Amino acid sequence: MVLNGSAYALGAGTVINAIATWKGAAFGIDLKTFSDVKLTEKSGGGTCIISGVIEGLPEADTTLIEKSVSYVLEHFGIEMCGTVQTRSEIPLASGLKSSSAAANASVLATLDAIGEELEPFDALRIGVRAAIDSKVTITGALDDACASFFGGVVVTDNRNMELLKRTEYDSNVLIFSPDKRSFSSGTDVSRSEIIAPWIDMAYELVLKGDIEKAMTLNGFLYCGALGFDTEFLVRALELGIKGVTLSGTGPSYVALVNDDQAGELEDAWNEYCVSGTLIRTRVNNNGAYKGKTNS
Repeated sequence: MVLNGSAYALGAGTVINAIATWKGAAFGIDLKTFSDVKLTEKSGGGTCIISGVIEGLPEADTTLIEKSVSYVLEHFGIEMCGTVQTRSEIPLASGLKSSSAAANASVLATLDAIGEELEPFDALRIGVRAAIDSKVTITGALDDACASFFGGVVVTDNRNMELLKRTEYDSNVLIFSPDKRSFSSGTDVSRSEIIAPWIDMAYELVLKGDIEKAMTLNGFLYCGALGFDTEFLVRALELGIKGVTLSGTGPSYVALVNDDQAGELEDAWNEYCVSGTLIRTRVNNNGAYKGKTNS
């Protein structure tokens, strides 16, 4: 017997990075990670193995997606072997929540393969557990996982594993993703903890619905603490853009923009002559999807 399942989950941009206080906020973006799972029955007396492949990155660590599949099977008491393959529109290790998207997509693809259902929050908790056990996150990244899974703007308490608020938001998004990569697991947490009192101020702003002001304050604080360039933020503010930040622990920057601002900011960031990729997308309010797609 062979079981096949597919799914996708979203990338996300930061509103409040949770590393300083374990309280975070993020928004889903219309960049996706796709996962395909193929399961087979155990044959003989050997150990069942789940092996992973990340398309275009043959040497990449696949522990996260393998654990995501294994933990779903474990939850339902199913022992099967198989493969999980992901492909992504999200730049890796760029602060755009590629790990959360990969975990969510792999969990959902496994559920699709075995024909089982879980409550959405229970499903994403399996991905969070896989991320923690794979050591790709510091706080468990519940904010990133919720934005990737549900879309829209989410506010979370990561320490207590609570989704406090979710709202839909209509905006274009401009991303600058430098060629340099930055892995969350390598972040200097002590530097982030220093700015905690001011991050709390930003968090209160987002709870009140002032998303743009909150993310911009977050951006300046984390750029200062982690040593990232604030010029990208200042150039956005000069154009009247109110919401711009460092996404995650970098190195990408994200801005909420309208159609006119997108072109102006693209020019301003291009003129700064830093090597990287500009991406135009939107806030995605629809969230992850379980099942086969045409993409």
